[in-house]
Amino acid sequence: MHRYFTDQRHEALRHRVRNFAESEVRPRIADMEANRSVCHDLSRLIARQGWIGATVHRAYGGMGAGHVAKTLIIEELSRVSAAMGAMVQASQLGVAKIVHFGSEEQKKTWLPAIASGDCLPTIAVTEPQSGGHVLGMSSTAVRDGDDYVLNGRKIYVGNSHVGDLHGVVVRTGEGSKGLSAFLVESDTPGFRVGEQQPAMGLHGFSFGELFFDNCRVPAANLLGREGDGLSVAYSSSVLYGRPNLTAVSLGIHQAVLDETTRFCTERQRYGKPLADLGNIKLKLGRIQSRLLLARLSAYHAVHLLDQGLPCDAELMNAKLVNVESALESARDAMDIHAACGLFTDRPVERFLRDAHHIFAPAGTSDIQLLRLGELALGRAQGDWSSRLADLLRLEPSEWPEEDEVPDEAPADPPVTVRTDGTTPTVPGQRTGPAHRHAWFARPR
Repeated sequence: MHRYFTDQRHEALRHRVRNFAESEVRPRIADMEANRSVCHDLSRLIARQGWIGATVHRAYGGMGAGHVAKTLIIEELSRVSAAMGAMVQASQLGVAKIVHFGSEEQKKTWLPAIASGDCLPTIAVTEPQSGGHVLGMSSTAVRDGDDYVLNGRKIYVGNSHVGDLHGVVVRTGEGSKGLSAFLVESDTPGFRVGEQQPAMGLHGFSFGELFFDNCRVPAANLLGREGDGLSVAYSSSVLYGRPNLTAVSLGIHQAVLDETTRFCTERQRYGKPLADLGNIKLKLGRIQSRLLLARLSAYHAVHLLDQGLPCDAELMNAKLVNVESALESARDAMDIHAACGLFTDRPVERFLRDAHHIFAPAGTSDIQLLRLGELALGRAQGDWSSRLADLLRLEPSEWPEEDEVPDEAPADPPVTVRTDGTTPTVPGQRTGPAHRHAWFARPR
């Protein structure tokens, strides 16, 4: 039976993603955990499935499938590998800045390349000295003729080492109106990526440092207008970052339940399965209850996004509920596994490590509670889901018809060649074909 927030097309897409995750991602987990390095080839393989373009309109070659579809894609990948789920969520977070503030020229240039998997986008806001305090950033961009010259440093950038197109928010003036956002290609002179530092979890995913040393970008790469940087950062975080990270937490949470119930069924105590013990069933019941509530909050929030309805509060709450409940369930799972959970031959310790990585991005739990408290007091600010409703709403005309049966994979599009004989990081000026096969069954 189809769930309340999904239909046949969503469930068909879920099946495709789940099969892909089991066949292509799971066999690589051991290597990703052992090497603790960025998994470039798998990131590209996932991108070529077209899933980064889940919320990209079909006119630009995207799936046009909306935020519910995006959520289930990230959830199913994260159920197998939170690192690869994080890779997709970070890429789709990079999509937001172009969808929300990109010019028509920028959309035609970059969205088809992102949707086809030729380009992995990022968004870079956080800095070492200011952390999550966006207005405290010190990286700058100065206008010089037809270019801007960028200087500074960004940290904790999702997909830093696999990204092709970085959306960078820097200071062009004073105060809240003095931030602007730019698109920076990874091969731009003056730009470099810092050395990847191994972290506690999400092995295979990259979230590192970007450096700008007199990095010159064309004025045409400005997103929106000068002074829109704060809006670019906040809207991307609220409308994409929070639900995307919610989906990663949801996938981890499901994996915790799956693995723990399997362990309890197989493990024997006192001549019978561990699952027969009352205290174990109580713990499993708590995990199951948390998961049901977490999934409801997650899908309800993104369903509202697809409807173009106000849902900033629901997005905050979904991130809060999912992150906290996934951590609690992972700790319960560790209790059940006891000493068995301490060794890497079982994945439960990985789930706990990975779950901690979802806590801070797009606002810690305290930040979500602070914003929800302001809402309760009638002091809420932003209301991004209302302000950008027309860009978020899933139009009926975007949805593919159920009889759009795929026949063959689309041919590779031509690549733009620069006047100096080189090719750009991704194909430029590409628009999507007039007709796309159904997103829920399209082969790659």
